[in-house]
Amino acid sequence: MAVVIDGKSLTLNDVEAVARGCEQVVMSDEAKAAVNKARAYVEKKLSEGAVIYGLTTGFGKFSDRFIPADETAQLQRNLIISHSCGMGEPLPTEAVRAAMLLRCNALSRGHSGIRLSTIETLLNMLNKGVHPIIPEKGSLGASGDLAPLSHMVLVMLGEGEAEYRGVRMPGREAMEKAGIPTIELAAKEGLALINGTQIMTAIGSLCTIDALDLVKTADIAAAMTAEAQLGIKAAFDKKVHEVRGHRGQMDTAENLLKLLEGSELAKRTQPDKVQDAYVIRCVPQIHGASRDAVNYVKEAVEREINAVTDNPIIFPDEDEVISGGNFHGQPMALAFDFLGIAVSELANVSERRTERMVNPALSFGLPAFLTKHGGVNSGFMIAQYSAASMVSENKVYAHPASVDSIPSSANQEDHVSMGTTAARKCRMILDNAQKVIGIELVAAHQALWLRSEEGRGQMAAATKAVYDLLDSKIAPIETDVVMYPNLKAADELIKAHAIVPAAEKVCGTLK
Repeated sequence: MAVVIDGKSLTLNDVEAVARGCEQVVMSDEAKAAVNKARAYVEKKLSEGAVIYGLTTGFGKFSDRFIPADETAQLQRNLIISHSCGMGEPLPTEAVRAAMLLRCNALSRGHSGIRLSTIETLLNMLNKGVHPIIPEKGSLGASGDLAPLSHMVLVMLGEGEAEYRGVRMPGREAMEKAGIPTIELAAKEGLALINGTQIMTAIGSLCTIDALDLVKTADIAAAMTAEAQLGIKAAFDKKVHEVRGHRGQMDTAENLLKLLEGSELAKRTQPDKVQDAYVIRCVPQIHGASRDAVNYVKEAVEREINAVTDNPIIFPDEDEVISGGNFHGQPMALAFDFLGIAVSELANVSERRTERMVNPALSFGLPAFLTKHGGVNSGFMIAQYSAASMVSENKVYAHPASVDSIPSSANQEDHVSMGTTAARKCRMILDNAQKVIGIELVAAHQALWLRSEEGRGQMAAATKAVYDLLDSKIAPIETDVVMYPNLKAADELIKAHAIVPAAEKVCGTLK
C-alpha cells in the first residue's frame, strides 16, 4: 500500500518503507490543494512586482540584488548548478530515497510556493527508482543542505548523474529511460528544493531506526553474556530501578528479566559471588541512559520529518512571505551528536562484556579466549581486539560536530550547524556498534556452548531462541577457524533487524 504524504503525518516507519522497501509514494488531495494555493499566491506577487527574497532577489549575500522577471528562470537554474559542489563518495541509495521523500513531504505543506508539477517530478523519480548521485560531503547544515540537495535537483534538470536500475549514468539518460520529462525551474522553485535539512534528517532518520533496534539487541546480547557469566538477576529487580525513576533504566531492567526468565545459568542469587561487575550489574543504568537518548532523538526526528524547513516561507492566508531561519540544522545537529554518543556507549560496554568472557581471570571458569585447546589455538583473542579497535574509533567519531561553526557567504551565514557531519558520523558510529555487539553475540554463543558442555543448566527460552538463530549461521568452534565470516554473519543479522524478533517470539515485545 502506498505511503500518502501531506506534510504533517509522516512516520519513521514510512521513511523505512520508502527508503529500504521502495514503497510507492502519493500526495494527498489536501496537500495538492495547499501547494496550488501557495503557488497561486507566488504568481500573484510576481505579477505585482513585489520584492521578495529568493523570488525576485539574489541569494545569501546577493539578497540586495533585484532580479527582473525575464531572468528568474536563469536565476533558479544558476542556483542549482552553482551550488552543486558536493564531494566524496555517493550517499547510500537508501539515504537518497529518504531525502527525496522528506523533501517532497516538506513541500507538501503548501508553504514553499513551488508548483505541484515540480513536486510530482521528484515523486516520479522516487517511485520509478531514479536515484540522484549525491556526494556525501559539502554541507554546513546552515541554509539547510544546499550542496547535496542541489545534486538531487540537477537530475530533475537533466544534469548531474543518477543510478537507475543499479546502473550509474548521466541524469538526463536516467530520466529518459524512466520516462520522466526534465523540467525548467520557475521562480522560487530552486530555493524551495534545496533550502532544508533533508539530507541530514534522512541519514539521521535511518540511524535512529537502526538505533531503536540496536538498543534492544544490546539488551539481548547482555542477557546472553549474563548467562555465560553466571550472572545475578537480583540487580535487575524492578524495585531497584523504580526508586531511581529513569524510564530507560526501568525498561531495560524489565527487558533483562523477560529475556532471562527460566534461566538456570543466570539466577536471582549465586552461591559463589555477591555481585557482578558493572558491565553486567549496571546494564539497566548504562543501556537505559542510551535508550532514553535514542527516544529523545526519535521524537526530535519525528518533528523534523514533518517540518517546513525552507526559506522564505509563504503564508497565503495571512498575505505574508517571511524570511526566517527554519533551514538551520541546529535541532538535528545536537540530536545526531547525542545519538552518536548514546550508540557509542552501547558498543563500549559490549566490548567490556566480551572481554570478561575471553579473560580467564574474569569469566568464572570459561577457558581462556573461549577455546578448549589454548596455545595452539587462539580462539576469540583477536575478535576482542577487533571490538576494541572499533570502540576506540568511535571515541574519535563521537566528538560533537555541532560545537563547531565556520562562517560562510561573506559572513551573512555566520553560524552553521554542521548537522550533516553529525549525521554522517553517527552512521559510522552505528556501523561500528552493530559490529561490536555482533562480536559479543558470537562470543556469548561460544561461551554458552561451552557452558552446555559443563552441564551447568539450561538457558532461558528467549536467549535460547537467539542462540539457535546464531547457531543456524555460526557453528561453535572446537579449534581455530577463519573467524571473520562468523563475525560478519552476526553483523548481517543485526543489520537485518533479525535478532530482536527471534527473542520477542518467545518472551513478548521488548521495551
